[in-house]
Amino acid sequence: MHNRITLTGFADEIDKDIMKQLDGIKKLGMQYFDPRNLYGKTVSFLTEEETETLAEEMEKYGIKVGSIGSKIGKISIDDDFEEHMQELENTIRIAKRLGTKYIRIFSFRIPPEKKPAACREMVMDRMKKMVALAEKEGVILLHENEKAIYGDIASRCLDILETVQSPALGCIFDPANFIQCGEDCEEAFAKLAPFITYLHIKDALADGTVVPAGMGIGHVQEIIEKLLNMGFSGFASLEPHLGKFEGLENLEITDDMMQLKESNFGKFKIAHDAFVDMLKKVSAK
Repeated sequence: MHNRITLTGFADEIDKDIMKQLDGIKKLGMQYFDPRNLYGKTVSFLTEEETETLAEEMEKYGIKVGSIGSKIGKISIDDDFEEHMQELENTIRIAKRLGTKYIRIFSFRIPPEKKPAACREMVMDRMKKMVALAEKEGVILLHENEKAIYGDIASRCLDILETVQSPALGCIFDPANFIQCGEDCEEAFAKLAPFITYLHIKDALADGTVVPAGMGIGHVQEIIEKLLNMGFSGFASLEPHLGKFEGLENLEITDDMMQLKESNFGKFKIAHDAFVDMLKKVSAK
């Protein structure tokens, strides 16, 4: 492991039950997780009571939060925004109670019949309003590149970061999502490197199939090496999304794992071990 990379992950890919999520994270020797889906709902909709219960369970396991895995901004640009701002306010309350300054966000879905350029002004207006609230509340919103939103490709991610320009807005770099949008990860990295605050560890093949770090065309190891050379210190979040893929059968897994299409601890461990091995190689250089 590298001492400037702190491992976290979306433990709802281990199990939907929060106790099994925390147990799985603990088993892997990790000290952080990114809550996303728990208690049968997305994290932004937790009540104060549920947030307290989660904080108590985390304390029992000695687990902290890397970032809140919210779905803020993952609505259509045509959807009601005021209601969404209330969701962000609740998410900020949850983040503060769980001891993190980071909240993952998106830059609004663009309807298929619309061009991103036509929605740019509205996207920027909404992003600025969300970031203004984050500044006031002392938290940092992390924009993730995601398919079918305004910031799905690197040039538009850069457009958001340069237009909003705030210490309360950071950049999540997700290699697999860029690949699935037809982007070259090294070119995307070159554009976004100065803004990268957080990593999502998800690699993919050219056809978009998600694979463990280092098994795809995401240049994950090279990107991490470059980031570290630039002085990066921060979180890398495991988001395995593992289905069957070429090479899965060569890894040390059981037959029942091969049969399971959904995520589980075994597949999360595959992603974890592949990335830890990669970090060892980086540290050895």
